[in-house]
Amino acid sequence: MITWIRIALIVVLLLVVTLVLLPFQLIGLAFDLKIRRYIPRYWHKTACFLLGIRIRVYGELDRRRPLMLASNHVSWKDILVLGAVADVVYIAKAEVANWPIFGTLAKLQKSIFVVREQKRKAGEQVNEIAERMKAGEIVVLFPEGTTSDGNRLLEIKSSLFGAAAAAVPHTPDGVVHVQPVALAYTRVHGMAMGRYHRPIAAWPGDIELVPHLMGVLKEGALDVVVAFGEAVEFRTGDNRKQLSLTVTMRIRRMLIDHLRGRSYEAL
Repeated sequence: MITWIRIALIVVLLLVVTLVLLPFQLIGLAFDLKIRRYIPRYWHKTACFLLGIRIRVYGELDRRRPLMLASNHVSWKDILVLGAVADVVYIAKAEVANWPIFGTLAKLQKSIFVVREQKRKAGEQVNEIAERMKAGEIVVLFPEGTTSDGNRLLEIKSSLFGAAAAAVPHTPDGVVHVQPVALAYTRVHGMAMGRYHRPIAAWPGDIELVPHLMGVLKEGALDVVVAFGEAVEFRTGDNRKQLSLTVTMRIRRMLIDHLRGRSYEAL
C-alpha cells in the first residue's frame, strides 16, 4: 500500500512540475528562444529527485563548441540523467516520437529524430544535427544504436558519427569536439550493484516499457555515475573509424572503472 502511495505521489508531483514548466517551454519552442534549451534541465533534475536517482559526476563537461557527447546507452533513465547535468538535445530513433509519454517529452525537448533505414533522408537529418551543433547546442549521440544490459559497452557504429563530420565545415575553427561519456549504474538502496543485479537499472529493449517503468517507480534509490572523458578533436579529413575507436576505448575504460567501484575509492 505504501509503495502505491509513493508512486501516486511521484506521478502527481511530476505532473505539477510539468504543468508549471510547460507554458514556458511551448513559448520557447514557438519562437525558438534559448530558454527551450534550459527548461528541460529543471524538469530532468526534478524527475531524478522524485525517482530517487542520485547522480555523481566525474570530470567536466567540455566548454568548447561545437560539442557532441558520445555516451553508452543503458536505459531511458539515461535521458533523465544526462538532461539533469547538462543542457543537451538528443539524437533519437524516429519510432521514439510515437512512444507514450516519452515521445511527447522528446518532442518538447526538440530531440532530433532520425530514420536510419531511409538513406534519402540521411542528408537532411545530418544537416539538421550539424546546424544545431553550429548554433551552440550540445548534441547527445548513443553510438551503440541500442541499449545494453549496463555491464558492458556494445559495438559502436562509426557511421553514426557522420553528423560530427558534417558539422566540421561550418565551424569557425574547422573542428568539432566529441566528448566520451560513461554512464554507470552502481548502487541500489546504497548497496553495490553486481553484474547480475544491474538489469534492475537497465532496459535492454525487449522488455515492455510500462512494466519496466513501474518496476523503477517501485524500486527507487538508484545511484548512477556520469563520467566525462577527454574530448576528441575531429577535423576535416579525419577518419570516422579512428574517431570511433578512440571514443570506444575511452568510454569502455571509464565504464569498467566505475562499475568496479574505483570511483568510490577516493570518497
